[in-house]
Amino acid sequence: MKIVSGAQTGVDRAALDAALESSAEVGGWCPEGRMAEDGIIPEKYPVKELPGSGYRQRTKRNVIDSDGTVIIYFGYPSGGTEQTIVFCIKEKKPYLLIDAEEIPVERASRKVEEFIARKSIFVLNVAGPRAGGEARAYEYAKKVIQGVLQNNS
Repeated sequence: MKIVSGAQTGVDRAALDAALESSAEVGGWCPEGRMAEDGIIPEKYPVKELPGSGYRQRTKRNVIDSDGTVIIYFGYPSGGTEQTIVFCIKEKKPYLLIDAEEIPVERASRKVEEFIARKSIFVLNVAGPRAGGEARAYEYAKKVIQGVLQNNS
């Protein structure tokens, strides 16, 4: 199992941190210059810069290069989170929507595990709001992905 994201603050980094802590393989694409909401993406995140790209192009490439995408949101998807759904649909890639306001962490982890098994996913893209847009994003996403990785190790 490989976890990928764009290494933005919030959901993206939570997924990568959970994977790094469990020694799972990690990766993904980030914008040129390793741009993120809080400045330059720290080197501890082994994401590759997509030449000439910004957030939108990086998001699309992570959708294309993964077997499926888990999209975590709070109440309703917006901004880049909503754009991720559009890319999944356009690229005909499987995706799972998790409303963190409605689904407890343990149940969300089980839903992700079922999605992985049902769609034979080896490279999982994890997307959702950045920390500046949703303060709860990091903690929720990290717990969900930790649960998934604990049960798939």
